Amino acid sequence: MKLGINEATCKGNSTLEKDLLLCEKYHYSYIEIRLDMLKDYLKGHSIEELQNFFKTSHVKPYAFNSIEDINFRTEQQWEEVVALFTFACEMGQKIGNPYIIVVPTMGDDMIQKTEKEIFDDSVKVLRKLSDIATSYGMKLAFEPIGNSRWCVRNLEQCMDIINAVDRKNVGVALDAFNLFLYNKLQNIDSLELVPAEKIFVYHIDDSENLPLSVLDHCHRLFPGDGVIPLAAITQKLHAKGYDGIASVELFRPEYWAMDPDEVFRLAAEKTKQFL
Repeated sequence: MKLGINEATCKGNSTLEKDLLLCEKYHYSYIEIRLDMLKDYLKGHSIEELQNFFKTSHVKPYAFNSIEDINFRTEQQWEEVVALFTFACEMGQKIGNPYIIVVPTMGDDMIQKTEKEIFDDSVKVLRKLSDIATSYGMKLAFEPIGNSRWCVRNLEQCMDIINAVDRKNVGVALDAFNLFLYNKLQNIDSLELVPAEKIFVYHIDDSENLPLSVLDHCHRLFPGDGVIPLAAITQKLHAKGYDGIASVELFRPEYWAMDPDEVFRLAAEKTKQFL
């Protein structure tokens, strides 16, 4: 697999310009760009400058993060989703960024939704976004998140939805922590449900050993520093023939407070054993 990093890992303590240079310094192959950080970048730079960087660098763009809360939207909320998604498609087409991460809706009321309601709505909205993406040659990576506050929580549920959507440009974003967040990966064999060609993005991250009732995204750790069976995940992905991105995505406040140079260095050093 190829080493990548998600800009959330140094959220609030870095910029797109700095992240690009650190990717070069520590030999990352790919960067996942945050859309809010891209908008900040464009306040002082042109998209042509970003195009030129990627033309001359070994670092390439891979996925935009992220379009969130795509399910059960009001008309106005859906218009906002479409506007941001269309912006991502336009920018992705210009800089050669092929994927957009899309995330199911989070809310305390999601636990009240039935499986059928979630399935039907997810299929509907993913097809709508797929239609938009097709015009730009873009692809959607749908990311299940294990916590009960999100409406699509596990890989089995996610793949049922993706199979029903039945579009070549709709696949899955596998996130080791989000899979662990569901039932501590007791269902690790659910990875067998995903054909290699439907794994659009792989987020590699580790976790503290805490009860699921406590575990949250702030408990993510550098790969190898926690209890997620990352070597077993790597083995299963290799067996499928997956050789795409393994992107470090961490939301840990302690890491946000560190020097981004040190975070990029440590993330690269600790992740390489799992590629």
